[in-house]
Amino acid sequence: MGNQSVQPQASTLPDCTDELCIVRKHEYEVIVVPVLLVGITIVLIAIVLCLRFRDLKLEKKRAKAEHLTQENSRGVNSGISLQQLSLDTVLSTRDRSLLALEIPCENISQPFQLMCEGRFGPIYRTVLRDTDGRKGRSIIVKELQASAEPDEVRHFLQRAAFQVWLGPHPNLVEFVGCCTETRPFCMLLERVEQGSLLKFLWDCRRDFVPMDGILYDITECQVYTIALQILTALEFLHKRHLVHGDVAARNVLIQHDLTPKLTGLGGACDMHVRGSYPVRRPGPLKWMSPEQLLYMSVTEKSDIWSFGILLYEIITLGAPPYPEVPPTNILQHLQRGNIMKRPSSCRQNLYNIMKACWTWKAEDRISVPELQKRLEAGKKSSNDRTVVQIPELVEPELYEGVAGTAVVKMETDYTVL
Repeated sequence: MGNQSVQPQASTLPDCTDELCIVRKHEYEVIVVPVLLVGITIVLIAIVLCLRFRDLKLEKKRAKAEHLTQENSRGVNSGISLQQLSLDTVLSTRDRSLLALEIPCENISQPFQLMCEGRFGPIYRTVLRDTDGRKGRSIIVKELQASAEPDEVRHFLQRAAFQVWLGPHPNLVEFVGCCTETRPFCMLLERVEQGSLLKFLWDCRRDFVPMDGILYDITECQVYTIALQILTALEFLHKRHLVHGDVAARNVLIQHDLTPKLTGLGGACDMHVRGSYPVRRPGPLKWMSPEQLLYMSVTEKSDIWSFGILLYEIITLGAPPYPEVPPTNILQHLQRGNIMKRPSSCRQNLYNIMKACWTWKAEDRISVPELQKRLEAGKKSSNDRTVVQIPELVEPELYEGVAGTAVVKMETDYTVL
C-alpha cells in the first residue's frame, strides 16, 4: 500500500439526456418563442383597446351631433326648419353674376318637351320668347328637381355661375340664362340641333340620307377642321387655368354645319371651385392619360393625351379605343409601352400627330401651339373629296362593354354640361 496516492477521477461532460443540456439545446423554443407570443398578444390587445376607444369616442361625437340637431330642429323661437334656413342661406349667397342673366319664367314657352333625365333633374326642349312675346330661339332647359337638398341647390347654382364666369366661345355650348328667383330653378342653354358627335360618326357609317336631307358624310379634311375647333376650345379652358379631364367624342355636340361644341365641363367646374382638378374623378379609363390612371396630378398635358384618343375616334367614325384590351387592363397595357396601331382609315400624317399626343411622360408630350401647327399643316395636304368609309355598324350595347363607358343615349344628351 505504502505511499500510493489516489488519483482523482477525470470529469466528463453531462450526457445529452441531462435536463440542463436539453434546456440549453432547445433554448430558442423554450424561452424565445413564448416571449414572442406574449409580446404579440399584448400588442393585439392594445390594438383592440385602441379601436374600441376610438369607436366609443365616435359614438359620443355622433350622439352630441344628434343632440344638437334635435335642439336646432325644435327652433325655440322659430317654426322654420334647419333645412329651410340652409336653403335660404344658399340662395342669399349665390353668385351675383347670375342676376344679370336672370330670365323671367313667363318668357319660356310652355309646355316643355322632355328629352331625358339628367344629373340634377329633367332636361327639356322648348323655345325662349322675346321680350315682346314673339317666339325666339330654340333652347334647352336644365331643371333642378323640386326635392333637391340645399347642397344640391348650391352645386346647381355653382354650375350656372361657372358658365357665366367662363364666358362665351364659339366651340362651347352657349349659356343663355337662368331662373333662380323662384322654383323650379333652371339653366337655359343653346340647343345644338345635330346632337352628339359620337352618334354623328356612327351615322356616317350608314349609307343613307335621313329625313332632314343632311348627308352624313365626313372627309379627311373635315376631320382636321373639327379637331382644330375642339382644340381652340381646349386652349380657351387652359388659358383660364382649367383642365377638361375627359376629352372624348361623347362629350362633343355638333351642329348641322359641322361646328363642334365641347361639353362635359363638370371637372373644369370642380377645378374652378376647389382650385385643383380632382385626381380621383371617375370616368372611362381608356380616355385617361397615364398620370390620371396613376392618380397623379392632372394637367393640361392630360387633355392632350385624351385629344389624341378623340382624333382616333373621329377618323375611325366612332370606333372604341383599344378594342382588344379590357378597360380594367388599360394601365398595364400602356405601362408595357403599347399604343394603338394606325387604323386603316388613317393616313400616316394624322397617325404621327396621334403618337405625339400619346407620349408617356406628360412633360414630353406635344404642346397645344405645336399641335395646332401640325393639324393646320395636315389639313392643307388632306383629302377633301373622298369621304371616310367604314362599313361595319356600331351596336351601342357592344360598344359600352368594349369602351368601358355608360350606355350612350341615342339622342342629344345635355347631362354632360
